[in-house]
Amino acid sequence: MAKQKTVSKADLVDFVAESTSMKKKDVKEVMDHMLGKISEHLDKGNKVQLTGFGTFEVRKRKARTGVKPGTTEKIKIPASKYPAFKPGKSLKEQVKK
Repeated sequence: MAKQKTVSKADLVDFVAESTSMKKKDVKEVMDHMLGKISEHLDKGNKVQLTGFGTFEVRKRKARTGVKPGTTEKIKIPASKYPAFKPGKSLKEQVKK
């Protein structure tokens, strides 16, 4: 299996600019606005669905008891919220190939 490559935001901006003949500055601005709006809606507790790609949502973890690393001391871990992504059918099929 080939070594996995990490694609950065700057790489995505470059790819989109090349394939659309838009200026990198304009692509970056659109991407920043889009990511900002996704974050804004998640912060409000909304789901963001990109049909064919997937859904961004906020999930909740219940409060629980854990063990402090390096000791056997039990600690209480408070409830929390975290962003999550659920891939859409088209994305799942594309990745299987």
